Amino acid sequence: YLTVSIEPLPPVVVGDAVTLKCNFKTDGKMREIVWYRVTDGGTIKQKIFTFDAMFSTNFSQMENYRKREDLVYQSTVRLPEVRISDNGPYECHVGIYDRATREKVVLASGNVFLNVMAPPTSISVLAADTPAPFSRYQAQNFTLVCVVSGGKPAPLVYFKRDGEPIEATPLPEPPAGASSWAPRSLLHRDLDDTKLPKSLAADGELGMANAFPTVDPPRGLAAERDSVTESIPETVVSREFPRWVHMAEPIYYFRHTHAPVSDGTVEARATLTWTLNPQIDNEALFSCEVKHPALSMPMQSEVTLVAPKGPKITMTPTRARVGDTVRILVQGFQNEVFPEPLFTWTRVGSRLLDGSAEHDGKELVLERVPAELNGSMYRCTAQNPLGSTDTHTRLIVFENPNIPRGPEDSNGSLPGSCGFRFVLALSLTVILELT
Repeated sequence: YLTVSIEPLPPVVVGDAVTLKCNFKTDGKMREIVWYRVTDGGTIKQKIFTFDAMFSTNFSQMENYRKREDLVYQSTVRLPEVRISDNGPYECHVGIYDRATREKVVLASGNVFLNVMAPPTSISVLAADTPAPFSRYQAQNFTLVCVVSGGKPAPLVYFKRDGEPIEATPLPEPPAGASSWAPRSLLHRDLDDTKLPKSLAADGELGMANAFPTVDPPRGLAAERDSVTESIPETVVSREFPRWVHMAEPIYYFRHTHAPVSDGTVEARATLTWTLNPQIDNEALFSCEVKHPALSMPMQSEVTLVAPKGPKITMTPTRARVGDTVRILVQGFQNEVFPEPLFTWTRVGSRLLDGSAEHDGKELVLERVPAELNGSMYRCTAQNPLGSTDTHTRLIVFENPNIPRGPEDSNGSLPGSCGFRFVLALSLTVILELT
């Protein structure tokens, strides 16, 4: 007789050592023991270990694995460090010689499934559809997306707000084949008639324009002594959000999806959608947490919803001359901003150099600036769903001695008169020093 049995294996984690043990009972004479790894739904059996009792030898067919398995004794194979690719069924085949004739071999086999788990390798929280314009005058949906990669099996993902679990209404999974999901209208609050009038915003713009009047830029030695960009206080546009009819607690909607990856892991995506209320959501801490059987404690990633404040603007070159290419760049903020803001550049009182009314992006490039831009004021508006902020900078353009001038300078006087003024100024300076 010949009976074969394999002890079942609990799930193992990537990197663990695993022992495949094949137990058998027989009163016959041993011929061989062969271990197979079964792939492609059972259609392919890859021989990984053989014990030949006739010659009392054993050898491995897993050369490409650098002989990761070690023989403990004839019925056991050990894998020191399992990988995700080792996941799947294995079979142990035992052969004995037939009692009637030594030319025949009696076979029996057993099988076991090796379940290899992998903990998630990365977790991140981002805002859907950003950067994008956001209306301050009507309620809109806001969606956080938590992406968890590298796990097997799919992890359990959930959200917290300020450390407290969020009770959310689950949404059905999107139909198969849908590449993305656009949040449908989830607003359950009617807007009232007490919205702040937009005229307040217009008054704010008017007052701001008066605060930064366009004046003739300084010329001569005074201009040389002044800094290239004036130190203008930051102007924050008051966040004018409508007084919506809010319930005691916001209504959250939750969706969880996962997609298999070619390496055998799963990418999980969880979305949390609600009607944003900047008055109470600004500086709210949201965290995405992940539970997984291969983790001893949950993984988490945090974001704090914050409106932009105090943009830091730099201008290069620091001394712009006629014909230079000037770059005005937003390098950052005085605070950590989330979600990513949308940047809009405008020229106060006029259009931009290329004739457009505004420009989107962190950087504004002015190609070959003319002298007419001297003293022009530029406004950068940074906004995200939590609020917006404005900051201004003034462009000072110096004359470029490398550019040949016409028969008359910018003041309409002859070159000789310019030289006369220079000599006169120099003589006055010498007289004052002698005095």
